[in-house]
Amino acid sequence: MMIGAWVTPPILSSNQQASSTSETGMNKPRNVIMMISDGLGPASVSYARSYFQHLHQLPYDHQLPLDTIHVGQSRTRSSSTLVTDSAAGATAFSCGLKTYNGAVGVDPKGNPCGTVLEAAKLQHHMRTGLVATSRITHATPASFSAHIRDRDRENHIAVQQIGNNPLGRTVDLMFGGGYCHFLPKGTHGSCRKDDRDLFKEAQEKHGWQTVFYNNRTAFDNETIELPAIALFADDHMDYEIDRDPAKQPSLTEMADKALTLLSGSEEGFFLMIEGSRIDMAAHSNDPAGHLHDILEYQNTISLVKDFVDQNPDTIMISTSDHETGGLSLARQVTPAYPKYLWYPDVVANASHSTVFLANMLHKQPKPLDDQYIIETILQQGLGITDATKKELRYLKSTTSEKNLDKYLADMLSIRAQLGWATHGHSGVDVNLYAYGVNADELRGSHENIFIGDFISRMLDLNLNETTQSLNHNNNDFHVIPLTDDDKIEYTNHLDKYHSNPRNLRHLTFD
Repeated sequence: MMIGAWVTPPILSSNQQASSTSETGMNKPRNVIMMISDGLGPASVSYARSYFQHLHQLPYDHQLPLDTIHVGQSRTRSSSTLVTDSAAGATAFSCGLKTYNGAVGVDPKGNPCGTVLEAAKLQHHMRTGLVATSRITHATPASFSAHIRDRDRENHIAVQQIGNNPLGRTVDLMFGGGYCHFLPKGTHGSCRKDDRDLFKEAQEKHGWQTVFYNNRTAFDNETIELPAIALFADDHMDYEIDRDPAKQPSLTEMADKALTLLSGSEEGFFLMIEGSRIDMAAHSNDPAGHLHDILEYQNTISLVKDFVDQNPDTIMISTSDHETGGLSLARQVTPAYPKYLWYPDVVANASHSTVFLANMLHKQPKPLDDQYIIETILQQGLGITDATKKELRYLKSTTSEKNLDKYLADMLSIRAQLGWATHGHSGVDVNLYAYGVNADELRGSHENIFIGDFISRMLDLNLNETTQSLNHNNNDFHVIPLTDDDKIEYTNHLDKYHSNPRNLRHLTFD
């Protein structure tokens, strides 16, 4: 549904100030909700706020839910580079240590590291959950629930997540996408290379009580008993701007059901919620897809804030693993001195993501019809009514779906005067938010591993103990705290920290 179709912004109208329920006298929380806005940088937060104010004719000081609980910044570098990926970024939160890009729940030497989710389950018998709009086997949820040296081995990650690992099953709830990694080869929608039916194994060998996929009706109407797996897409779930609510629940709906299911235990719970596709739209430099997933994440933040208010023994932490796209809210579009502006109304006219529209174009029989491109793709899809002859020629002649995606995104961005520096990640500090018990302890600028350490302290977890359990058959691994010299050694060996002329490529010289 287009955000422009909203009559009122009932959830995103909060102007509450951040508060810490530590004032009630409680020293530590019983429940921890770790929220990760994948790829959401400070510029994207400003972008969504300005857009929302424009769309709903709100004053310039109107705050979105995240604005009311901003406590600091998180520094995102990994052990291998100044620009992290999601695997290393999430492992910093889950294990409280720096690791290399591509590492899922392992240290820089590739040894498994105990996560806060695993320790919460094994040491305190807490309920645990993962909610994501990506494949549930993707880097961020995987880094809390699996241990593997290469994030791309998602078929193996799925095996670990259901409970086939040295610690057994430690996850009680998984909502998201990616059921292709759980279905046996030959089954419709499978991407496994073997005959293992992980849904069947989950129930028969690891005690999962509720297992279903591609079934929105079951999610809404059936009684769900923990432990539970519910996956709604063979790959990633759809962008919020493209989502069919009859087929897939929103991030807010999944978070709401997860909170209901995990609540009620004396031992408390740990829940990770990821707004995964914020990042993926930014990889495309797609302003519309990026925006709508940010606003849906803000909706989820509002829901979780309400939960914390009703359950004051809870803390919610929200941050990003990294920024994606290098977004700037202004773009120089002519050689003349740039004007200080960008146009939110341009983005408001878009009704689909550029990935969705590129897929539509790619599937059309060739040669492409001008009228179809102008009316269906540009006018109806992106709200663009002034396409140039050069743009139409490109859209008609390009056969790569990825190139079509990026080109459509740039057509929208340049009209909105939004700038992008990269189709990858950047190394800027990201915002850190917190609400609930001891939220004030997160104020300031912190390394991303501080968040994992904070969760461990709040829940009285011993990650070394869990790590030793994971590695009890690995005689080469010892739990040794990093010294300052170790940290300097990380810096000296950072990939791309020291430039290499052979790696430099400049468009002007190619």
